[in-house]
Amino acid sequence: MGDLEVRQLRYFVAVAEELHFTRAADRLGMAQPPLSRAIRELERQLGVRLLDRTTRQVSLTPAGEALLRDARVALDAVTAAARHARHAAEPEPRLRLALKADYDAGLLPRILAAYEEQPAAIPVDLLLGGRGEQAPALRDGRADVALLPAPFDDRGVEFEPLLTEPRLVALAATDPLAARDQVCLADLAGRLLPDGAPADHGDPQPGSAAVAAQRALADSPRMDLAQIFNLIELGRIVWFPPVSVARRHPRPDITYRPVSDLAPSTLVVAWPRDSRSAAVAAMVRAAVAVAAVVPAGPDEQAAMTAAARSRRAAGSPG
Repeated sequence: MGDLEVRQLRYFVAVAEELHFTRAADRLGMAQPPLSRAIRELERQLGVRLLDRTTRQVSLTPAGEALLRDARVALDAVTAAARHARHAAEPEPRLRLALKADYDAGLLPRILAAYEEQPAAIPVDLLLGGRGEQAPALRDGRADVALLPAPFDDRGVEFEPLLTEPRLVALAATDPLAARDQVCLADLAGRLLPDGAPADHGDPQPGSAAVAAQRALADSPRMDLAQIFNLIELGRIVWFPPVSVARRHPRPDITYRPVSDLAPSTLVVAWPRDSRSAAVAAMVRAAVAVAAVVPAGPDEQAAMTAAARSRRAAGSPG
């Protein structure tokens, strides 16, 4: 059996993720017939069937699922190797910090200030992206370190928790639930989250069946915070921001309420598992040190108190 080529792995991953040859071909910018031939040749080369094909659907075999896991890791490694080489050749080394705007629990200025005092500190570039983009950026070499909410796909990534805070529900001020002091997830039946998932199911995490069911929305333009707030004000959606985000974005037409059975948000600092960078280690130390001395503010305390009161009323352990 000959060695696999990067091209073959890219073709297979596209088909395995789309589970549709025409969509995969469009994604790869090629025609569908040569893609089908390439996958058949890959199966012949490996001596196993990777895909079950019918006239109606394509599905992964156990061998295909195993190859998909390893192929993603291999492609990330190849991409990261090229980016690391280019990054190392830059005349002035810089640390690339990935995060989602506003999802730093208000810690970023203090973390950067503490980092600058470290002997190993180098200039920092901030890479802002949407939720779910930070861990892939660590794996494929776009970022050296990241601040992101957990849980996430931590393949090839190490991380340290920094801060856990309650999440609230953001509602239109005209929503009947806005008159309550707190709500539970069941109260949100019939309302949708920004990704189109039912709000009463909680916040679907990356990789969950609920998120997979919303794959069609991935082709739509990503909403920024202003768009999300506009849709909330119109009563089209609700949203589950951490307390720190809600505190920074008061709006007269939006009401924030505690949700008694909604999991909190945990901010972590993460870095590639094989990193040996002194600058990355310095950033991690700075983030952990800053988070260790941050007290809960009045909004966090109020949200936690409301949630505890609701659990006691329901007979749940505090």
